[in-house]
Amino acid sequence: MFDIRPVETDYVRHRAQQFRDQVARRLDGSLTEEEFRPLRLMNGVYLQLHAYMLRIAIPYGTINPDQMRMLAHLAQNYDKGYGHWTTRQNIQFNWPKLVEIPDMLDDLAKVGLHAIQTSGNTIRNVTTDSFAGAAKDEIADPRPYAELLRSWSTDHAEFQWLPRKFKIAISGGARDRALVAAHDIGLRLIERDGRTGFEVWVGGGLGRTPVLGQVIRDFLPEEDLLPYVEAIISTYNLSGRRDNKYKARIKITVMERGLDVFKAETEEEFIRRRRDFHGADREALAIFRDRFAAPEFRDAPVTGFEAERQANPAFRSWTDTNLHDHRINGYASVIVTFKAPGATPGDASADQMRLLADLAEKYGHADLRISHDQNVVLPHVHKSDLPALYLALREAGLATANAGLTSDIIACPGMDYCTLATARSIPIAQEIAEHFRAKGLEEEIGKLNIRISGCINACGHHHLGHIGILGLDRAGVENYQITLGGDGYDIPAIGQRAGAGFPAEEVVPAIDRLLTAYLELREDPSERFLDAYRRLGPAPFKAALYPEVAHA
Repeated sequence: MFDIRPVETDYVRHRAQQFRDQVARRLDGSLTEEEFRPLRLMNGVYLQLHAYMLRIAIPYGTINPDQMRMLAHLAQNYDKGYGHWTTRQNIQFNWPKLVEIPDMLDDLAKVGLHAIQTSGNTIRNVTTDSFAGAAKDEIADPRPYAELLRSWSTDHAEFQWLPRKFKIAISGGARDRALVAAHDIGLRLIERDGRTGFEVWVGGGLGRTPVLGQVIRDFLPEEDLLPYVEAIISTYNLSGRRDNKYKARIKITVMERGLDVFKAETEEEFIRRRRDFHGADREALAIFRDRFAAPEFRDAPVTGFEAERQANPAFRSWTDTNLHDHRINGYASVIVTFKAPGATPGDASADQMRLLADLAEKYGHADLRISHDQNVVLPHVHKSDLPALYLALREAGLATANAGLTSDIIACPGMDYCTLATARSIPIAQEIAEHFRAKGLEEEIGKLNIRISGCINACGHHHLGHIGILGLDRAGVENYQITLGGDGYDIPAIGQRAGAGFPAEEVVPAIDRLLTAYLELREDPSERFLDAYRRLGPAPFKAALYPEVAHA
């Protein structure tokens, strides 16, 4: 577990006090809203549809029990009793009062958390695999590298006013679980000739112009990580467009100028920048590795776990879906889904947060992760503790056996909260989840990734869903486009629009037709929806979505 040092909490306390002074000036009229806006955004404060929203950074999704309890405290005392996990491994509070946000930041500083750079045209929260340090296929723990980038980028003087927001992801496993192709910079840990390094991707991103990144370096030695990333961002900072915010992301810069030109400029800048790095970055990386020391794993029998699986079908179902292979025999990583059918995807109550903090201390080596699919992971749980953990989760309504299934839907807050949204996301997600659970088809359908966004900004990452749903406004009526074949992992792909959109009341019937067709078309139960789509192409699935057209 990462060890927070006092110097870092001192710094975030200073930033919290600075923002307190800015809020006071806004409230007494010394600052207009236009003047205040860039200041609040630098501290993660948005003005949403109904209230201010505070987005808190959870660096690379790693959080300890005391920090989780602090989030529960904020939810209970400054919000309406809950927070919302985001696809950037952060948490949002949607109902704070502006006058109380400085108090929230002061409380966060006590446990080493903050909201710095969770907004604005700067480097956002660095994200990674929620199974980092635990996954069986891991080449190396990506979190020390993520911490190196986080500490370097926080309030980096050169990169506070980039052309547009900037996002970095790192994947440490043989299988990418961090969506590296969909980021401004994506880093995949690899080994070559006995050396550890990175495959570097650049120019990915979603939103109104979804683009998959391209490989700019097929192997970057780990000692060159920081100067090379700095060279990429510096090149973008100078050449990125500032005349049109819709064309300001690095993906547009790379597309307009071409990867070869952008790479040549980056490599030239890298040569210059590397001269200024004299080893402090490598010394810091060594320190961070020590601070991410693995817990003291125990060797114990797992007979109780196996016996409970045989005796309890509900427990067996949960272990079949909500566990991930651990690198240590006898251990598993546990996915706690916040997607119970009927619930708001990704919402966590104060009581649930406190329970997870307690369970992590009791069963999980005091380690918790927020995943980019809006769930929570306990990365290190001995299998002998799983029956007791399951019982505690079930009593709290957190033992839904649906990780990676139809009801484990990623959804943005949509028009229920967001000023940018053009349609609702939450009710559609709830209706889909409840529909297939009621029909008893969820297990039969198997692994399926559904993602919903309430506008073209794509906070729900709908482009990467096996089934993506985009809510739009059509002459004052909510209309939902469906995309098919997206994936952010094994073979990255942007989902393709299937056809005309559907009114809200027709979305669930359309998805029902689509998945009924899939069950009829698949070769056997092991063939996922995505695999069947890739084998057969879009035609039979479009015919299921639009039967009138198919039979016209």
